[in-house]
Amino acid sequence: MHVALWIVAGLLGAVALAGGVSKTFVPKARLAAQHGGEWTQAAGTGFVKTLGVLELLAAVGLVLPAALDVAPVLVPVTATCWIALMVGAMITHGRLGQTGFVLLNAVYLAIAVFVAWGRFGPWSLGS
Repeated sequence: MHVALWIVAGLLGAVALAGGVSKTFVPKARLAAQHGGEWTQAAGTGFVKTLGVLELLAAVGLVLPAALDVAPVLVPVTATCWIALMVGAMITHGRLGQTGFVLLNAVYLAIAVFVAWGRFGPWSLGS
């Protein structure tokens, strides 16, 4: 189970990294022009960039604490924060009628629940 948790945390970290890089470094107008990025039209640039930075931090927090064995409890804490972020993403995409993105975010949320449950519970990294 440890291997499965490592794999899904790594995959979720890659998703967070991709989203974080795009929101942090891609101009808002370009994001708004892409399918799925329409929500950025009504959001402030600072808000979009802040979400991007949070996603970059999530990418780090899902992998590095465990890999370096420095405060590994941050892995399930980060997964729990990712759950909150995905709830917000699901609400945002739902308001725009983007069912596909709502379902995709629900998958990411389920993966984060699995990581949080496994790393807080029976397969904690501290044990």
